[in-house]
Amino acid sequence: MTFRRILIIQGHPDSSSDHFCHALARSYRDGAAAEGHEVRTLDVSRLDFPVLRSKQEWESESLPPSLATAQQQITWAEHLLVVFPLWLGDMPALLKAFFEQVARPGFAVGAAVGGRPGGKLLGGRSARVVVTMGMPAFIYRWYFGAHSVKSLERNILRFAGIAPVRRSLVGMVEGPALKRKRWLQRIAALGRKGT
Repeated sequence: MTFRRILIIQGHPDSSSDHFCHALARSYRDGAAAEGHEVRTLDVSRLDFPVLRSKQEWESESLPPSLATAQQQITWAEHLLVVFPLWLGDMPALLKAFFEQVARPGFAVGAAVGGRPGGKLLGGRSARVVVTMGMPAFIYRWYFGAHSVKSLERNILRFAGIAPVRRSLVGMVEGPALKRKRWLQRIAALGRKGT
């Protein structure tokens, strides 16, 4: 087995209490560490940064100092685990603001030339997206088309060259404890594989 450098991006915006997203991230981390992978965790809720408000800010203003370490950790990683709860059908605004800030030209993508997009600068990395939700996951996939996860995969991760991107959709998180326990076991197994 090949050992990997794994960065867990904890995208739950509430750091004041323990949520199922935190339990899933811990299970993945513990599984990965037990197998010999090197694992780091980046908790977006503990970072202080402003929201981008213009294309000019995204293209030419300097990265907030609080996010320089985040970019270094993403550069270090060979695999990303992104964990977040589905809020109003999408990732929480704080996580979206985080990705908008860190995925700047010169880091995630090269500068556009002649109206054509720049190169994908984060190639050679893979990712798994784990999303928790109150509804059944099959409803989110079938009826809603898993639109927000597809957007993250296509417009942020793959746009920067991160591939393959796999997903785990965890539905009915308020359901029976046995179901949650099974999800924790599945996520730990994925951590052991480093996928």
